[in-house]
Amino acid sequence: MFSVHAGEYLAGSHIERQFRYVNLWMPAKDTGIDLLVSDRTNRHTVSLQVKFSKDFLVAHMQKQAPAFQQKLRACGWWTLNRAKVLRSQADYWVFVLQAFANTSVDFVVIPPQELARRLRRIHRDGHQSVWQVYLWVTKAEQCWETRDLAKGDKLLITSNKFSDRHRNFSKYLNAWTPVARLNRE
Repeated sequence: MFSVHAGEYLAGSHIERQFRYVNLWMPAKDTGIDLLVSDRTNRHTVSLQVKFSKDFLVAHMQKQAPAFQQKLRACGWWTLNRAKVLRSQADYWVFVLQAFANTSVDFVVIPPQELARRLRRIHRDGHQSVWQVYLWVTKAEQCWETRDLAKGDKLLITSNKFSDRHRNFSKYLNAWTPVARLNRE
């Protein structure tokens, strides 16, 4: 029996609320595609692989710098199989960050090829079999991959002074344009 996980539910609910003129499909078995979105005529589609993380800002960062609690909205952690990212058939991967303290939900919507390119550059050994990914969303609407950053760099993120084009995922934050293109009467 197939069941929906929290990330799929949150992403699907968001799509249904925000995009009234699309159809949302869920596969009967695991194919590497969690959600399929089509236009009203079912002729054009976007396939999504959805990944969910609990909010580590509340759970594990209470004793960190107070700036983290004041300036961040959510912090997620994913363990990604490198080969699955590289072989992904999905058009986009959607990382769901449900912030518990801030009662918000953010989505990072990124093509898997771009995700792999960035992770190879960010991580010391870009060819490792598993990538540990930490995505942080700030209250200033920025999104950063923070794995292996020094505390000083993380504090720069909270003050909007950090700069690294490979770690900056902000252009993918809540970037539902691929679905919006399908949303026509």
